[in-house]
Amino acid sequence: MADFFEIVELSNGDIGLRRADEESDEMIVKIQFSAEAKEGLKNNHIEVAHAMIEAGVSKVSELSGIEVEQEGILTESETPGIIH
Repeated sequence: MADFFEIVELSNGDIGLRRADEESDEMIVKIQFSAEAKEGLKNNHIEVAHAMIEAGVSKVSELSGIEVEQEGILTESETPGIIH
């Protein structure tokens, strides 16, 4: 069975990556943007974080020799009930 991950916006504004099938609040990765960065990105920080995470997953896949499908990463708009 493939692992699925989800990208969530946490209540403090950080962006996190976690396994979709876990109830834990523990994130695999957290990305934090300053208020100035969010403003400069015109509040598209979630999309930027998603691109950063995809690039990281791709690199991990390359280094480990394990193929990871990008479809295994879900965003908030694709998954209901995400942490806010």
